[in-house]
Amino acid sequence: MSIVLGYDESPGARRALGLALDLAARLDEPLVLVYGAAPPGVVGEEAGSHTQALAEIGQAALAHAVADAEEAGVRTVLELVDEKPVNALLHAAEKHDARVIVVGTYGETPLRGAILGSVPHKLLHLSDRPVLCVPAER
Repeated sequence: MSIVLGYDESPGARRALGLALDLAARLDEPLVLVYGAAPPGVVGEEAGSHTQALAEIGQAALAHAVADAEEAGVRTVLELVDEKPVNALLHAAEKHDARVIVVGTYGETPLRGAILGSVPHKLLHLSDRPVLCVPAER
């Protein structure tokens, strides 16, 4: 089993990282750090450069999270995948038999999340595993 965390260095994700590290340490399970690097709605020649840029951002974000995990003594697995965040998290949860998927939130209203398609909102409706939504500090 494992704990899966969607991580992008946003304020909500940074707070979620702390909670996920604590949970993984208490349960003595690996923390699977996931970054979905598929660009939203980009097609054609630009898609390759957008994907590469997102992958570079994801690599940097995951490296920072790994450093925090090593400091906390938590084992990590990295999943930097060419999928949109929701699919990346759902596939990682299945692949690593996740107890829970942890994600940060941005403090969006439910209506705004439903219209814009927030990752936490979609996960709550699509995941067959528990989803823990962690708000950013206010």
